[in-house]
Amino acid sequence: MKLIDGKKVSEEIYNDLKIKVEQLKQQGQKVPHLAAVLVGNNPASQTYVNAKVKTCHEVGYGSTLIKLDENITEEDLLKEIYDLNNNPEIDGFIVQLPLPKHINENKVIEAIRPSKDVDGFHPVNLGRMMLNQPAFIPATPMGIMKLLEAAKIETQGKHCVVIGRSHIVGSPMSILMAKNSYPGNCTVTLCHSKTKNIEEFTKQADIIILAIGKPYFLKKEMIKEGVVVIDVGINRVTSTTTKSGFKLAGDADFDDIVSKCSHITPVPGGVGPMTIASLMYNTLLASQKNIYK
Repeated sequence: MKLIDGKKVSEEIYNDLKIKVEQLKQQGQKVPHLAAVLVGNNPASQTYVNAKVKTCHEVGYGSTLIKLDENITEEDLLKEIYDLNNNPEIDGFIVQLPLPKHINENKVIEAIRPSKDVDGFHPVNLGRMMLNQPAFIPATPMGIMKLLEAAKIETQGKHCVVIGRSHIVGSPMSILMAKNSYPGNCTVTLCHSKTKNIEEFTKQADIIILAIGKPYFLKKEMIKEGVVVIDVGINRVTSTTTKSGFKLAGDADFDDIVSKCSHITPVPGGVGPMTIASLMYNTLLASQKNIYK
């Protein structure tokens, strides 16, 4: 069994980005600039955004954090997005989700200019991805692809089972793993909450990508020997062994299945670190106009 270390791979990406930023500075060119819009006081959202701002500083990017009251009107939020779309200093920006219930998330996402949509959530980017055209790939799926590549996982002709069909992870992963490229060329099965007898599919899988938000869902009796497990789940569960009274757990029961896996991502330290790393990579692409020329 080999652990796929997302922290190590993300650090390699950051080191590469730092070198590129220094080169841009030496050439007198503009360094990438990422903006983040945070609406309200959701603790998890604040943590994620702060981590993104911190990473910008570490790799040498410019960063802007826009904090807005949770009672902001949808119209005023759209005005903020309009300003960011038309600000030449901002190469890419994200609107941290979830948004307050009175704001239509789809409307907000569609208001972001595709060329600045470094989260890769805009329908234009998702459509271009499906058509195998240049696009910003959603950060978590991109991170997973980079992990598979770094671990040299053989994917061609393999059966990949994706569990979860969200627009953020599951659905894009099913498309990416079927593409005629590496990593890819898999036969893909997309399972979800309405799939009957899901273990019939997981037992056949050479690769399982798990993103359903159910702690310890995947058990050893559901998998075959030598399977590769990519665990996207980050679940907060109670714990008597930590001072905080909780710990992070994946969607896979790591201790139960690890002996049957050829490769597996830990939680934390697997997919999680790759999400921000991929966002930073997309921001570099946006600044260099590599996607939308």
